[in-house]
Amino acid sequence: MDRMLYVAMTGAQQTLQAQTVNNHNLANVSTTGFRADLAAFRSQAVDGSGHASRVYATNGTTGFDTTSGAMLTTGRDLDIAVNGQGWIAVQGADGQEAYTRNGNLQVDPTGQLMTATGQPVLGDGGPINVPPYSSIFFARDGSISVVAQGQTPDTTSTVGRIKLVNPAEADLERGSDGLFRMKNNATAESDPAVTIGSGVLESSNVNTAEAMVNMIELARQFEMQVKAIRAAEENGAASSQLLRMG
Repeated sequence: MDRMLYVAMTGAQQTLQAQTVNNHNLANVSTTGFRADLAAFRSQAVDGSGHASRVYATNGTTGFDTTSGAMLTTGRDLDIAVNGQGWIAVQGADGQEAYTRNGNLQVDPTGQLMTATGQPVLGDGGPINVPPYSSIFFARDGSISVVAQGQTPDTTSTVGRIKLVNPAEADLERGSDGLFRMKNNATAESDPAVTIGSGVLESSNVNTAEAMVNMIELARQFEMQVKAIRAAEENGAASSQLLRMG
């Protein structure tokens, strides 16, 4: 009975972990540029004495969904989105280079170009600073042009270029802050093939209907594991009663 209880308990625990990943995706269905986490179950043999017939399931993340989200037209000058594959380079809270698809940008009071969540946007030479302007424009290659305050619309100047990268997906991992980084603390090289669109934002790539169905399926799996735990408990109690009778 202890072996049955262990297998059922482990299954319930792994199902809860899968539910955590799924719920995290659902919670970010409205997060700009969010990439859904992928998780999968795999069979694992139970080590120990006895016949090698017991198998339980383990759950683990298998990466993230690389599918692009829908492009939503906003018309806002500071909204950008990466076309196809690629990433926007930003500076994480640890000072290291990180990558995001969230192009909801803003300029802080000091003139620094930031993401909506407060990460400085990086150019080829470091964080980008924008002088006071009356209008701003992002070119497809990430170049930033402004019309300085007090100047006429025909006097534009380029103030920087966003670092756009496209490293191999296998070399990226998501951090606890939601940003992606290269493994082994490496940094990606700028990729001139990556382009952006201006006045648009990329939506989350989470499929809401699929995530809801998966949540229901995982809840039913958890109930099944709990029933198995109860059955093991009842069988154990019945066995003890028979032993007392004997």
